[in-house]
Amino acid sequence: MRNEYDFSGSVENPYVRKPHRQVTMNLDVDVIDYFKGQAAETGIPYQRLINLYLSRCAEEGKRLAFV
Repeated sequence: MRNEYDFSGSVENPYVRKPHRQVTMNLDVDVIDYFKGQAAETGIPYQRLINLYLSRCAEEGKRLAFV
């Protein structure tokens, strides 16, 4: 084993998922029920579905329309 290694030419691992941060949110019961229903249909955990939906909104630059 070497005493030192040179990582100057290394690249970031493309297989590592984006880091997640745990947060606490207050969501309406009907919103949770909706995503839990989608989770039952797709087999994807509802928290993951909520993350996927919010990620897509952020990528598309969606803005809230207040009435």
